[in-house]
Amino acid sequence: MQSGAAHGQEAERRATYRQVGWRILPILFAAYIMANLDRNNFAFAKLQFATEFGFSEAVYGFGAGLFYLGYSLFEVPSNLMLAKVGARLTLLRIMLFWSLCSGALAFMSSATHFYALRFLLGVAEAGFFPGVLLYLTYWAPTARRAGFTALFMSALTMAGVIGGPIAGVILQSFDGALGLRGWQWLFLVEAVPAALLGIAVYLHLDDRPEQAAWLSPSRKALLMQDLAAEAKAKRAHGHSSFLLNLRDRRFYMLAGMAVALISGLAGLNIWLPTIIRNGGTANLLDIGLLSSLPYAVGVLAQLANGWHSDRTQERRWHAALPALAAGLGWCALPLATGHAGLSLALTILISAGSFAATAPFWTLPSLYLSGTAAAGGIATITTLGGLGAFVSPAVVGFLTSKTGSLALGQCYYGLLLCLGAGMLVLGTRVPSPAAVRPSPAETVATS
Repeated sequence: MQSGAAHGQEAERRATYRQVGWRILPILFAAYIMANLDRNNFAFAKLQFATEFGFSEAVYGFGAGLFYLGYSLFEVPSNLMLAKVGARLTLLRIMLFWSLCSGALAFMSSATHFYALRFLLGVAEAGFFPGVLLYLTYWAPTARRAGFTALFMSALTMAGVIGGPIAGVILQSFDGALGLRGWQWLFLVEAVPAALLGIAVYLHLDDRPEQAAWLSPSRKALLMQDLAAEAKAKRAHGHSSFLLNLRDRRFYMLAGMAVALISGLAGLNIWLPTIIRNGGTANLLDIGLLSSLPYAVGVLAQLANGWHSDRTQERRWHAALPALAAGLGWCALPLATGHAGLSLALTILISAGSFAATAPFWTLPSLYLSGTAAAGGIATITTLGGLGAFVSPAVVGFLTSKTGSLALGQCYYGLLLCLGAGMLVLGTRVPSPAAVRPSPAETVATS
């Protein structure tokens, strides 16, 4: 009898999280697509504006990295603010500010303008990604959250799939319309949807499950019960003090992997159109179409790996092995110089490995952090990762300008990812998600 009751409650639990996912994920997915279209389109716009303004690869790389500096410096304050004022107001503020900064890039006219606006755009977007990661901890326990995270983060790869062809069309077809260059239209066209989506997020989301009128009382109680049981279990494995993060070796190992993973993903976004052009493709529309292939495979790899990670309840190896594969792909890329097909195949490997690692990796910090430690810890890890993403484009741009080749920069990204994967495997010992999810006995006893 008890077994039948437990089975029925598990079916109700699955239905509850399915309802939660359908409610919150589509709009967050759309918002994250806009954030990443902004980043991807910047790399395509570079194919025109760098020539127009005479920017060297070092200038471009430094400006690209300044986005991540602004992003990093304001991530922790933004996430701590979200924990206090709620996700709706925080995400509205982020999206309105970034739409203004993105649109303003269309009117830059010098390297100084370029640097300033890239930094401000980073400040504007700061807190969006870690804020959503924190927001998801309010709606799903760890054992069910990797799937949510993978679906949300697949927006990053989906933006690459659709962004390249859209950018190619705008750059080629809109060039000269109303006296504006194609790269200017690219920045303007992406600014308006971001503002509209920010308003939609504010109107559609609820800050916490307690406020969700769309959940029935029984499902709301079940969700709150699961989250309370996980919070209790977490206290046995981790801590809830933000300052204690600084004494935890796992915190630094996770931060090291974040540096590698965020730097590698940023490198793919920043340099992919240039890699394709250097492979012999000159037509902007063709570059846009070819650039969508690595991201399309990345979507499939990300969803499949997130699903398998949830099924097996294993996180570290599901993050480390794909990251290692991406690192090896970066290291092999210089050997493909002049071979368009091989270059494309290696960028597909890099994309698949990098994106597959993301969802399992970003569930790891919350396995042993709770309360203020989760808000500050997740944001601090992404901040350190963002600082790595600030340094990396500047280093790669400098090396490219000095050597006339991306080869050393590609090896730099590859070594970072291999090192990060090693740190994750050897330096972290986090509890299994099964150890911090509600047990059947707990569930039945409290129902």
